[in-house]
Amino acid sequence: MEQFLLRQGEKLLPSGREKRLASDRSITVRGNHWYDHAEEKGGGPISFMRKFYGLTYPEAVLKLLGGEQGISYEPVRQQKQEEKKSFALPPASPTMRRLYAYLLQHRGISREVLDAFVHAKLIYESVEPSRDGSKVHHNAVFIGTDEHGVARHAHRRGLYTFGEGFKRNVTGCDPCYSFHHCGTSDRLYVFEAPIDLLSFLSIYPQDWQEHSYVSLCGTSQHALMWMLEQNPALQKIALCLDNDAAGVKATARLTESLQEKGYEQIGVLTPKHKDWNEDLTSDEPTVENEVTMTM
Repeated sequence: MEQFLLRQGEKLLPSGREKRLASDRSITVRGNHWYDHAEEKGGGPISFMRKFYGLTYPEAVLKLLGGEQGISYEPVRQQKQEEKKSFALPPASPTMRRLYAYLLQHRGISREVLDAFVHAKLIYESVEPSRDGSKVHHNAVFIGTDEHGVARHAHRRGLYTFGEGFKRNVTGCDPCYSFHHCGTSDRLYVFEAPIDLLSFLSIYPQDWQEHSYVSLCGTSQHALMWMLEQNPALQKIALCLDNDAAGVKATARLTESLQEKGYEQIGVLTPKHKDWNEDLTSDEPTVENEVTMTM
């Protein structure tokens, strides 16, 4: 799969033990298998060709072979059975200087909002050695806890203002327990990324702690459904995903899943730009009562 996609001009980005398509980051490939994290479906090379290239079965086989004469690919190396790594939080930096500088100055996050999550021990700065040990990396770590307050998920975001930002979940984490806040009202706001969640709260700070919020760290529904299972009082759900093709697609899929489970009060809050952080850092004025009116 990887060799074939590279020959088609696709760019593959490293994502743990997998590769992620630059053209559609919800899709990862590993060996001869692919998986769409947005639709939670996957398969082998032929199913990929039929779904994403719109080919018939014979056409898919022919394209994979590179024409009737065929084309050679390096065989997939036999992989040893890998033991599932246990989840562990990355080591903490002795200070949070870089974390605060990045989120406050570069991302425009409200200090009050950031302080609340830091004091709740849900955000901290990590310091992690590179693979070759030649340098260290500082990342923002966004923690997700289970119903007992035990850390079960962590999402890392590089604290650098240049190049393409590093974003990755910690190995071994459970997708049901991603970064979230539990309030006391009947409202749940759903986001793709932790920084989108923090940006939204920075735009609409009034009484934010009364409501519940969850970052999916992608577009999978696991964390959303866990939040609803844990708190039956949550009946008003606002889907606040990105304003791009992947976000629109995921919003439609999540809406359908929620309706199938009997939820009726489902709203969609769309950022004016691609995501909520772009809204926060833009120079355009924000309408303060927009959230209430939409819901």
